[in-house]
Amino acid sequence: MRTSIATVSISGEFPEKLAAIAKAGFSGVEIFENDFLTYDAAPREVAKMARDHGLEITLFQPFRDFEGMPEPHRARAFERAERKFDIMGELGTDLMLICSNVSPVSLGGIDRAAADFHELGERAARHGVRVGYEALAWGRHINDHRDAWEIVRRADHTQVGLILDSFHTLSRKIDPNSIRSIPGDKIFIVQLADAPLIDMDLLYWSRHFRNMPGEGDLPVVDFMRAVAATGYAGPLSLEIFNDQFRGGSARALAEDGHRSLVYLMDQVRRLEPDIRIGLTDMPPRVAVDGVEFVEFTTGAEEKAHLAALLQSLGFAGTGQHRSRPVELYSQGDIRIVINSDTGGTSFAGASYSVHGTNAYAFGLKVDNAENALNRASALDATRFAEPRQAGETAIPAIQGVGNGVIYFLDSSPALSSVWETEFAPLMTDAPQADAGLRRIDHLAQTTRYDEMLTWLLFYTSIFETRRTPMVDVVDPGGLVRSQAIESLPEAGFRVTMNGADNRKTFAGKFLAEGFGTSIQHIAFATDDIFATAKQLAALGFQALPISRNYYDDLEARFGLEPAFSDALREASILYDRDDRGEYFQIYSRTFGEGFFFEIVERRGAYAGYGAMNAPFRIAAQRRLARPDGMPKV
Repeated sequence: MRTSIATVSISGEFPEKLAAIAKAGFSGVEIFENDFLTYDAAPREVAKMARDHGLEITLFQPFRDFEGMPEPHRARAFERAERKFDIMGELGTDLMLICSNVSPVSLGGIDRAAADFHELGERAARHGVRVGYEALAWGRHINDHRDAWEIVRRADHTQVGLILDSFHTLSRKIDPNSIRSIPGDKIFIVQLADAPLIDMDLLYWSRHFRNMPGEGDLPVVDFMRAVAATGYAGPLSLEIFNDQFRGGSARALAEDGHRSLVYLMDQVRRLEPDIRIGLTDMPPRVAVDGVEFVEFTTGAEEKAHLAALLQSLGFAGTGQHRSRPVELYSQGDIRIVINSDTGGTSFAGASYSVHGTNAYAFGLKVDNAENALNRASALDATRFAEPRQAGETAIPAIQGVGNGVIYFLDSSPALSSVWETEFAPLMTDAPQADAGLRRIDHLAQTTRYDEMLTWLLFYTSIFETRRTPMVDVVDPGGLVRSQAIESLPEAGFRVTMNGADNRKTFAGKFLAEGFGTSIQHIAFATDDIFATAKQLAALGFQALPISRNYYDDLEARFGLEPAFSDALREASILYDRDDRGEYFQIYSRTFGEGFFFEIVERRGAYAGYGAMNAPFRIAAQRRLARPDGMPKV
């Protein structure tokens, strides 16, 4: 599979863009004319730069306002095209994109446009180049790929072909199956872009809100299935216009783009098994049964505070690592690992030195850990491994949000017995406290808002998950965008991704003070939150105190019985309800730089996360902040 990306899709200076594109694994690059014109180097130098990076220049674009022009504009258009053909010869590319005319002086007519393209094809042939015609969604006369194809068909020239762009087709809700009747050899290049569904002017939508395939809401997979059915064998290229991307990391955006294309074609391959698309087989998306463990790294002083907090939540120390200063705490099906190996060259120590005490790793229970690792690697995830001591198990792992680690465990003998082989059980005569916490309901990860799409694509491409709709969380310091990822078919694995725009928000402060660490809170599930609250109080757990006004409003909003409302207030339990069920939440006070725990109970088929309660939780956390703005331990 030949992959390409337009230089306009990523940020940075021209050389930086080429380096990032090559490093991400692309084989080709589209040269966006403005990038070329603003870079002070001759075309031959640009061509050499691309070759030195191992990149083919797949396309020079765009050429505007060509077909259907009255004189003298028509003659000038042909003159402009000939000059571009000369530049293309020096650049070493043979294909130029011509987008459908938007000029107010342009004339309509399929035959008129076809005649212009036939003549342009003759001129292109003399230069040894080709031209591709693309229907802009907002084109004055041509805004549908079916009409663009009819012009190309009537032009009937070997040097004239069609260029397809998923955004231009799907934004106008044109049936992509109409592509299936187009001969694959007359499609010169395919450009791909996704976008969130927004009701706005097509041009503005296109110029500011495109994103990588799989990051938006358009049926890009259906589009690509139709393209694949034509027998098209050319490059798949990304053309992304996005304000957020223009200020992002060129390297990260290029990596996202490459991952999005590999994931897209993997989906097409599975839906169209008879179509050869030049993609190496990879294992299917990883089914996740649940979170096997969460691991903290901490120093000696903070370790005692963290252990005390876990004990107040009903966790008991159940294991001591046989060769490292690592302890295991358990309750129900939950395992929390505390790693205080902060010396030497361990990754846990490095994470602690950068972020302080933090939840830097978690393990997922999957069907096949090796397959999970291989799929993640095929989708450009970074493998993680560090030296193991005698008797220790090498658990397959990758790096994730905030340079954290995601481990894969399965039912194989070595991985399923890791807790027995690596941890010596702790024997105690003391009665085991149990607050009724049964499993991890979800993890909440915080990242910069401009990185959210990266990590949403990361999770949905590797794991068998779905995205829930994005919600805005109102913080006194600004908005935080939140979107959840849930495993399929049952939500045994849930992650809420929270994107912070600035450090004035509680989430933004966590990122800033923790220097980019990722997991901000862990939610434990109980089957009876009122019994759990009672047991937590007996264990000395300090719940986050919630404003009395919240409960007065809650009672009125949901029509709660006063006795029920009083029970919620007494235990500092937050409440939400929808037409599918009920949701109960208790929060711990914050620990370290803004980390906290949550206890939840889901009743019925409630599938949300209590987003309406987030402003009240944040307000309570801010009230308990130290005078210097840092959370209390």
